Amino acid sequence: MDVAHSFWNKVKQLADSGIIISIDKVKEEIFDNHDMLSEWCDANLPDDFFKDTASSMDSYRRVSSWVVSRNSQYLPNAINEFLSAEEADAFIVAYTLDDPSNRIIVTQEVSEPNRRNKVKIPDACNALGLQYVNMMDMFRLIGETF
Repeated sequence: MDVAHSFWNKVKQLADSGIIISIDKVKEEIFDNHDMLSEWCDANLPDDFFKDTASSMDSYRRVSSWVVSRNSQYLPNAINEFLSAEEADAFIVAYTLDDPSNRIIVTQEVSEPNRRNKVKIPDACNALGLQYVNMMDMFRLIGETF
C-alpha cells in the first residue's frame, strides 16, 4: 500500500462510484486480520461497498448443490472449506449468481478443474455459467488506466 498509491487511489475511485463492490463475507475476512488492509478499507471504502449476502441463500443452495454433486472429484475437506460460513468464496459465487448479467467476479485464482483438494472460484464459475476475470483484465474491461 505504501508503494502503489495510484492503484489504491483507483480502487477508492471505483468503489466510490459503485463500479466495484464486494460482499459482507469478504469484509469479515479482511477485518479479522486487523492489518494495514483492514485499516485502509475502513478509512477509504464507502459504507455500502460490502453488500449483504443474506438475500443470496437460494443461490448459495445452488452453489452448495453443485459442489456437493462433485464429491467424486473434490475431497471432503475441500468441499467443507468451500462451503464454510467463515469462507467467502461460495458466497461470492452465490451473490454473483443472483444477478449474472450485471456481476463479474474478480479473482486472482486460476481454474484447476482436476484439482481435488481445493475448490477454485473459476471452476465454480465455469460450472454455473458465471463470468470471472483477474484484476488486470477487470481494469481493461472497464477501460481504466493509472
